[in-house]
Amino acid sequence: MSPTSAARDHALKGQQSGTRLNPAQMLSRRARLVLRAAQALALVAIGLEIAHTAFNLGVPELNGFFDNWVYNGIIVLAAVFCLTRGAAIRHERAAWLGLGVALVLWSAGEIYYSAVLAHQDAPPYPSLSDALYLAFYPASYLGLYMLVRGQLRQAPLSLGLDGMIAALAVAALAAAIVLPPVLQTTGASGAAAATTLAYPLADAVLLALCVALFTLTGWKPGRAWTFIGVGLGLAAVADSVFLYQSANGTYTEGTVLDAMWPLAALILGYAAWQPSLDGARITLGRWSMLVVPSLASLSAIALLAYDHHARIETAAVGLAVATLVTAVARLGISFSENLQMLALTRQHAVTDPLTGLPNRRQFLADLKERVVSAEPRSPQLLVLFDLNGFKRYNDTYGHLAGDALLARLGASLAAAVAPAGTAYRLGGDEFCVLIRLGALSAEATITGLSAALSERGPGFMVTASHGAVLLPSEATDPTAALQLADERLYAEKGSRQGASAGQQIGGVLMQALHESEPNLSHHMREVAALAHAVGRRLNLSNEELDELTRAAELHDVGKMAIPDTIWNQPGPLGERDLELVRQHTIIAERILSVAPPMRGVARLVRASHERFDGGGYPDGLAREEIPLGARIITVCDAFEAMVADRCYREPVDVPAALAELRRCAGTQFDPTVVEAFIEELNIRMSTLIQTETVADETRLPALGRS
Repeated sequence: MSPTSAARDHALKGQQSGTRLNPAQMLSRRARLVLRAAQALALVAIGLEIAHTAFNLGVPELNGFFDNWVYNGIIVLAAVFCLTRGAAIRHERAAWLGLGVALVLWSAGEIYYSAVLAHQDAPPYPSLSDALYLAFYPASYLGLYMLVRGQLRQAPLSLGLDGMIAALAVAALAAAIVLPPVLQTTGASGAAAATTLAYPLADAVLLALCVALFTLTGWKPGRAWTFIGVGLGLAAVADSVFLYQSANGTYTEGTVLDAMWPLAALILGYAAWQPSLDGARITLGRWSMLVVPSLASLSAIALLAYDHHARIETAAVGLAVATLVTAVARLGISFSENLQMLALTRQHAVTDPLTGLPNRRQFLADLKERVVSAEPRSPQLLVLFDLNGFKRYNDTYGHLAGDALLARLGASLAAAVAPAGTAYRLGGDEFCVLIRLGALSAEATITGLSAALSERGPGFMVTASHGAVLLPSEATDPTAALQLADERLYAEKGSRQGASAGQQIGGVLMQALHESEPNLSHHMREVAALAHAVGRRLNLSNEELDELTRAAELHDVGKMAIPDTIWNQPGPLGERDLELVRQHTIIAERILSVAPPMRGVARLVRASHERFDGGGYPDGLAREEIPLGARIITVCDAFEAMVADRCYREPVDVPAALAELRRCAGTQFDPTVVEAFIEELNIRMSTLIQTETVADETRLPALGRS
């Protein structure tokens, strides 16, 4: 890739990511050198022009050179900067070509004046130069509008009306304030009067548009827009001063005022090569958007009120009326946009964004209506569904694939239930159906709907458990219907899980472990019971609890590969033996991962000896990097190991074990899990004391058994 292509790709990536875009980086190295040389030349020229006009630098013989060549050359260079920016770089091309054309028209007017009109004793007014000068403004308006479009994904009609309201209000104020003294002083009429008034009105409108844009950016316009605003503002100030001095006969050539026009043009030219997205992010959600149209409307009302006491120009009255008419049109559009937004908000409030199905809120409203309208001769069937195997699919293939699966299943369920009923997504992997029973029985209907929520492929199988209620024969109010359906759903899900492939595989491994090491299998069952209770207290889902319990049962299965002489060795282990022991979680993961249904379990087992502070093994994970199930197993395993009788040490009593867990919370253990474990254990101890009436119990026989 050439350096030029690399620079262009780098800049385009910045543009696509919404960060700062430097247009000069998209040019070749030679083009950048030429650009910098031209900009340096322009700076030198404007410096000399200011020095000549403000400080009379140079001999009088150089007046013609500065007035005709330097002055006009600066404006031409500014136009070239904008046109080059538009031609060389696609981003915001139309906007900068528009501003470049505006500067070309301005420079053409200056050149015509220098070449033709300056040599006449009484040049005509208005002239071709005036036409070219005034043509600068609509071209600038177009360029500004295109720049705004470039900052917005979609420019609504209301935004254009806001600009029109501001422009009309400023024009009305200018007509009321500027027109009378100008016409009175100059005595102009007809085309001359219209031309004289056009300049301040056009400048005022241009400034109003810039103020409106700055308001949209929250008065953080960024470098490019700041250059544009300064350039246009300087040109407007120069026009206003010139108009006032000309009307009063005080204008003289060769002052600093003459340098303000080329300086304004050059600033506009420099704006073309400033970073385009340097903080100037326009958003339509700002309260400041209300400021410009509100102030414009209030100023128009003030003008019309003032007209009742002191007459103002008819043009000003007409422009003020036009401002208010446009403001009314803007109100109508705003009302229409608000109605559309309200309808969209209502739709989003009752629609699941992932599947497009109605959500829980809509389901509850529909259920209330169906319960009231259901009759024995026209029964309604409520079916709750919960997916089996979805979490494992999500963990294996990722959340994006999981979302795509939910969207497919939702569409399949909606097609299966139409047109007799409605499908809903209640959240997560839970779906629901309200359907009017027809020729098919409830069992046949449920079978078809369950098939719609099932999908299988290489290494995975997703099915659906269900709980169904017939309305109104089995329930006559929404709460009872939901409760009954929920109970039936989890009863069926529990029966399915009891015979799941994962549990069968886990049972085989547990039996093998029991045959080879009875004490170890007993320890693992105790840890599993504790982990299940703590997981339930931490609000794990049924599927997560099932995976956690199996992982806790099998977290030490890798120890079967470690020689018994190491486990039964009294006293501390050597470094070599410790290194071998630390391999048992990796060995366990390899054993369990052979069966696809056990891969989630294998992930928890591998992390079951990590520490909360990152000092564990085998991967040195820390905090939330460690799966929650593994953090639960770590706490339960440590407690059970402390209170158990081992060949190399005496057991620790329960209070001491709990004190050790608290001491190591935040370093070895997750503090949240430790607190949940202690709460669960306190409840179990209280229950055991009440049932066995043992007041001085310090150890719990069969602790954690269900």
